Amino acid sequence: MRLKNLTDCEQLVMKTLWDAERELSLMEITQRVNETYHKDWKPQTVSTFLARLVGKSFLESHRQGRLFFYRILVLQEDYVGEMAERFIAFWNRGSVEDFLATLEKWRTK
Repeated sequence: MRLKNLTDCEQLVMKTLWDAERELSLMEITQRVNETYHKDWKPQTVSTFLARLVGKSFLESHRQGRLFFYRILVLQEDYVGEMAERFIAFWNRGSVEDFLATLEKWRTK
């Protein structure tokens, strides 16, 4: 699977949804992002990021009454795994062993 890159802000919104135990509304997402990541985002800002995430096929939205809720289409494990593969491919020429050796060196500093 080839996932699209996410901006830092899109990652915060996705992490908020991945950490939730259920689908969330725009207002719930805004509140959780602001509290968890010490942001002062307005609902319109979060709505823009959500629209981008829907466009990138990470989420889908559905309406319940007057509220829109967001359903996850890409699991956190799939996203993190692919990003790790890309990182290792770029920085360590695909060698997990080299990556782990670098990580161990850094960890013991």
